[in-house]
Amino acid sequence: MDRLHAMRLYARIVELGSFTAAADDLALPRATVTHTIKALETRLGAQLLQRTTRRVRVTCEGKTYYQHCVRLLADVDEVEANFREAAIVPRGRLRVDLSAALARLLVIPALPEFLARFPQIELDLGTGDRFVDLVREGVDCALRVGDPGDIGMVGRRIATLPQITVASADYVRRHGKPKALVDLQDGHYAVHWASPTTRRPEPLEFVVGRRRREIQLPGRVTVNGADAYLACCRAGLGIAQFSHYRIADELADGRMCELLPDIRPPALPMTVLYPPQRQMPARLRVFVDWLVERAALQFGERGR
Repeated sequence: MDRLHAMRLYARIVELGSFTAAADDLALPRATVTHTIKALETRLGAQLLQRTTRRVRVTCEGKTYYQHCVRLLADVDEVEANFREAAIVPRGRLRVDLSAALARLLVIPALPEFLARFPQIELDLGTGDRFVDLVREGVDCALRVGDPGDIGMVGRRIATLPQITVASADYVRRHGKPKALVDLQDGHYAVHWASPTTRRPEPLEFVVGRRRREIQLPGRVTVNGADAYLACCRAGLGIAQFSHYRIADELADGRMCELLPDIRPPALPMTVLYPPQRQMPARLRVFVDWLVERAALQFGERGR
């Protein structure tokens, strides 16, 4: 294996924390991976990795070498990409992670148009509510609603989505319709959404003037998935808060009722996240641009 490929292999082992995971990711035999790293350490005269039966630890020398590898590999990729870019049509497999609701309502209905525009791109869509480590799992980009946090990714905001507070028509018949925030404390329940990070139920949020107000209502059901959250609200188990696009049909046919329309929750950003890279692949660039187009058509300037 030449030096450039050895550097790529070493960088992938550091990023994945495992010889086996790197071998699987690069479709290499485990024996080849082990032999290549031993030969690399011999050539450099330094131990880069300390290996045990359970994990791989990067030495101080290994960390320094990894930093150099990342810079050199990025330069090589950039040089090659600059020569190819003018002649290459965007192509290849693109791995995208997004919620099931965004896939169903925003992305999938318009995919025929995207694939017709870029016939040499293949999409691998992952849908779910769990946290995805883009680098470790080899995902090209993720579409998220809400504060993405400081996760070391590049973020491009593509829409701002209004939220509303709702309950099912059956819930309103049984518990009444609150006219002010104080009314929520009088016999009302919430469907509790458990934060994936803290595992604690999140309060309902409202914007009063320019200030946020949190109200923690009692609730009999706690969920940590978006589909379950919506299903519980539909079943009349309590009050919940959603982006408007998620429940537009239920509002239109009367299955859901908006509560406190003059005191809405804070709006949520919709963001495309992808790993920082000096040269964005053409297939990723055109997909992100297409998502921006789709969001503008679907949600408009205010995300609705």
